[in-house]
Amino acid sequence: MSSPITTTLSPSLAAHSTPPPPYDRAKAVKEFDESKAGVKGLIDSGIQTIPPIFVHPPETLSDLTSRPGTESEIPTIDLSALHVSRAAVVDQIRRAASTVGFFQVINHGAPLELLHHTVAAMKAFHEQPAEEKARVYRREVGTGVSFISNVDLYQSKAASWRDTLQLRMGPVPADQSQVPEVCRSKVMEWDKEVLRVGKLLLGLLSEGLGLDAERLTELVEGRTMVGHYYPFCPQPNLTVGLNSHADPGALTVVLQDHIGGLQVRTKHGWVDVKPLDGALVINIGDLLQIISNEEYKSADHRVLANSSQEARVSVAVFLNPGNREKLFGPLPELTSAEKPALYRNFTLHEFMTRFFKKELDGKSLTNYFRL
Repeated sequence: MSSPITTTLSPSLAAHSTPPPPYDRAKAVKEFDESKAGVKGLIDSGIQTIPPIFVHPPETLSDLTSRPGTESEIPTIDLSALHVSRAAVVDQIRRAASTVGFFQVINHGAPLELLHHTVAAMKAFHEQPAEEKARVYRREVGTGVSFISNVDLYQSKAASWRDTLQLRMGPVPADQSQVPEVCRSKVMEWDKEVLRVGKLLLGLLSEGLGLDAERLTELVEGRTMVGHYYPFCPQPNLTVGLNSHADPGALTVVLQDHIGGLQVRTKHGWVDVKPLDGALVINIGDLLQIISNEEYKSADHRVLANSSQEARVSVAVFLNPGNREKLFGPLPELTSAEKPALYRNFTLHEFMTRFFKKELDGKSLTNYFRL
């Protein structure tokens, strides 16, 4: 029997063999950003494994389990019932907003065809050739139109598996000519519907606090629309589509397709927000939690990486005040000697600047302004 062959490097060769350079995350992030191709560009290139910048830490990955949300946890509220009993609908919304901070609404008056066309238009933008999308790829939002991958790319510990088209709809909307033509007409139509539904919901939420229906109307003036695109992920167990966070604004109106993946953190753990054709997902933001002096609660939510071969698309509109220099804090009507203000006053400019200085990560924004 022949003896096993062993291979040893000559001293001269061993002296010249050097270990590979250490992984340079900052360089990898910059290269990904400067490609202007987004996550879809990675998939289109044929990758089978995700780049290291997208791999999340064990503490995130070990907590990706969930279960279907029950009707009592994520209620579906029928707005056509307003014609029967406005008080009953106000109570349903108040209960959802003061507990889980998430609910779905149906029979909201927006045509089902428009919901489908809006999702299709946003999908069409993201599925254009990379060079078309690259024209509006920018991190500064001065024009009101920007295509990016990960708003917190340079602040986060790990990137998430999604691309985003961001559009300023108010108080001063982006120049329509700057909005990509492939989705221009539908996003303009959709903004009008969100404005109407947003005013209605803020009126009902205001009544739920015992206030006049018009008290929170100004919270709909500043609107940002984001069209998220979650391509197929070859290793969905190593990353997420959208990291756990609470929205900073007053109220968020979300139109999601049929793929699923949106989850909300409840006191019993993470639960799925089941896609419901024709429904809109509504969630309370940090600003409304503060203004209501915690009568209403914002909720941590996330989106799993997409394991489906079909891309997931969602269109979210964040509702905010239009005046960024006005002071906001708990409403005087909702504070008393028995229930003092839980937060200090601040301008919206300070509030949003603080949000964008950090990565998307749960409740640290509200804690920063807490008294």
